Amino acid sequence: MSLSETQIALLAERVDAAALNRQPIAKLTNEFPEMDWQDAYAIQDALKARVEARGQDCSLLFKAGLTSRAKMVQMGVNEPVFGFLQPHGRIANGGKVAASTFIHPRVEAEIAVRLKRPLRGPGCHVGEVLAAIGEVMVALEVIDSRYENFNFDLKSVIADNTSAAGWVLGEPVPYVPGMDLAHCGIVMRLNAGIVSTVAGSAVLGHPALPVALLANLIARSGREIPAGALILTGGASAAVAVKAGDRVDLAIQGLGELAVSFT
Repeated sequence: MSLSETQIALLAERVDAAALNRQPIAKLTNEFPEMDWQDAYAIQDALKARVEARGQDCSLLFKAGLTSRAKMVQMGVNEPVFGFLQPHGRIANGGKVAASTFIHPRVEAEIAVRLKRPLRGPGCHVGEVLAAIGEVMVALEVIDSRYENFNFDLKSVIADNTSAAGWVLGEPVPYVPGMDLAHCGIVMRLNAGIVSTVAGSAVLGHPALPVALLANLIARSGREIPAGALILTGGASAAVAVKAGDRVDLAIQGLGELAVSFT
C-alpha cells in the first residue's frame, strides 16, 4: 500500500460526499498517482464502513464489474473488480426512480444469484459456485460514476465502489442442476427499442465465474462469501445511458422480466 490510513479515510469521505451530494469529483489518481490496488480496495472498505455507520447493512450484498473480456483488455486487467450494493439503492421491479438521484446514470443487464451456502477461497471454482446457488434472478444495475465527465481509471473506479448506485431484481427462480446460465438469451429494451441482445456467456464465459473469483479475492483477507449473499455477477450488456422519461425493460430466458422507469 502507498497511502496512509489518514489519506484512505479522507478519500473515502470525498467519494462518499460526491455520491450523497450528487456532485462529481476529479478521479482520485489525479492527486494520488501512486495509489495502488490495495489502496483502492482499502478506500472502498472505508466507504463501506461509512455507509454501514449510517445504518445500512451491506454484508450480504456484492457486485462484480468489468466482466467482459473486451473491457478487461481495454482496461489492462486480467480479473474483474468487485464492490458492494447498498440496501437503499434497491428499486422495485416495475417502479420509478428520479434520474436526478444520480449524476450520469447508465444501466446494465445482469444475472443475480443468491447463495444457499457459503463460498470460501482460495481455489474456489465454477462447480463449487453452482453447487452453492439457491436462487437466480434477472437483474438490472444502475451504475453512476462519481467522477467528472465519466473520466476515470480502474483504481479510481474500485475506490468509488465500482460505480455502484441502484439495482433492480426480478422474481427469484430456484436454481436447479443443469440450468444453463451461460446460454440463456438476454434482451434489454430502452423505450421499447432493443439496445442489447446477448447471452449469459457474455459474463466471462459463465456468470458463475465472477462469483468464484470474488470468493478467491476476499479469501486473501481471510473472508468468505456468506450463505444468503446476493451477488450481481456483472454486466452482460454494454452500459446504456438513461435520463428522465426513459423506461428500461429486461428479459432473461428462463429467469423472467423486470422493468424500471426514470422520472
